[in-house]
Amino acid sequence: MDFSMFIEPTGTEMTIDLLREYINKHKERFPHYRELLDAYTGKYPILQAEPKPNWKPDNRLVVNYAKYITDTMNGFFIGVPIKTTHPDKTVANYLDYLDQYNNQDDNNAELSKICSIYGKGYEMLFTDEAGEIGITYLNPMDCFIIYDDSILHRPMYAVRWYIDSESVLRGSWSDGHYIQYFKQDGDYQWDGEPIEHYFGDVPIIEYVENEEGQGIFENVLTLINELNKALSEKANDVDYYADAYLKILGSKLDKETLKDLRSNRIINFAGENSDKLVVDFIQKPDSDGTQENLINRLEKLIFQISMVANISEESFGTASGIALKYRLQSMNNLRKIKERKFTSGMNRRYKMIAHCPASPMKDNDWLDIDYQFTANIPANLLEESEIAGNLAGITSQKTQLKVLSCVDNADDELEEINKEKDKTGYDTDYPTDRARVGEEIELLGTETAAAEPAAGERRSET
Repeated sequence: MDFSMFIEPTGTEMTIDLLREYINKHKERFPHYRELLDAYTGKYPILQAEPKPNWKPDNRLVVNYAKYITDTMNGFFIGVPIKTTHPDKTVANYLDYLDQYNNQDDNNAELSKICSIYGKGYEMLFTDEAGEIGITYLNPMDCFIIYDDSILHRPMYAVRWYIDSESVLRGSWSDGHYIQYFKQDGDYQWDGEPIEHYFGDVPIIEYVENEEGQGIFENVLTLINELNKALSEKANDVDYYADAYLKILGSKLDKETLKDLRSNRIINFAGENSDKLVVDFIQKPDSDGTQENLINRLEKLIFQISMVANISEESFGTASGIALKYRLQSMNNLRKIKERKFTSGMNRRYKMIAHCPASPMKDNDWLDIDYQFTANIPANLLEESEIAGNLAGITSQKTQLKVLSCVDNADDELEEINKEKDKTGYDTDYPTDRARVGEEIELLGTETAAAEPAAGERRSET
């Protein structure tokens, strides 16, 4: 359960007072959301730290691991677009049309990224001016949902609000039947009459990264901040060593000479023994080993705790087969969790679309929609084809085809296979073990030759 959910008793009526209360609660979350967004966009605390004295190096280095982790995970999860299929061709064609009409591949990718940053994201359904069903994504700073207190925590109200160009707060709330617009003109007030939306449920869907509603880099944000600090200090030390002070002992230089020398980092002390003159550079303690150990430890912990693989390592380029799967196992576990959460949200999406009169779908058509998520990893077609071949006689042909990454849609591929059968008159389904097939043909030929009598011979009667 996401403990940041807004929950009210079942049947609670939306009022001006309730709306005002929850918008204020929603605003209280903005600092946390802003911190996560700043991390993704590279605005780390090191950049706002107190400046050091002018005579000290003050490097502010940022290694944006938050963005790296987010983009790597989302490329792995949804770099290959989600495929939706349906056994009914009419429904399948409409789903394809809906995806094209709304640029749904891009919507899904952006929604996935929002979930990875904030821990949650939202999707809104609407009917546009052309009477078509529209789908768009929203981030958690744009809207929120109020759930009931039942065991299932059903959505009761969804609230979307914004500040317009005239600095007026405007927005809308919706339940399972109506949309009501509002504005803040002094106090909150309804703006017009409620409008029926025909989706049969609250038309804003919440997607979550995980059950806790945490962003993918949220648990390692302190480590990233410390890494940026350690790298900045290391850069400062490099500057210190590159611009070390020159010390002069045993001779007192006049002020005019020192004026020219101070800018060049020279320290002068008059020694008791004027006969002894020392001129050399001040050496600072070498902490390079300690710093490197800290930086390496922080980097390792960032990837270990976030469970996202560091694919920039050289060893990744040489890993293959089972070794690569082991390296990506933790990341794949995260992908599976997110896949289940996305599937739940998409079920709600298509359930409401099926209920809307603007859709040709029937109410229960959404139950037969199949979602295909494909991890975006380098494909070994030879290995995949061997696996698919070994599944012959064990699974359906459709399942065999799903193993192949080069096949986008198994149903379409089966249709093409059947078309080829009709054209050629030959069955294109054949075993992959060509040696075995050759042996069988040879044996069959031998048996046939033995069964047929030679020219001029009579077949023996039994």
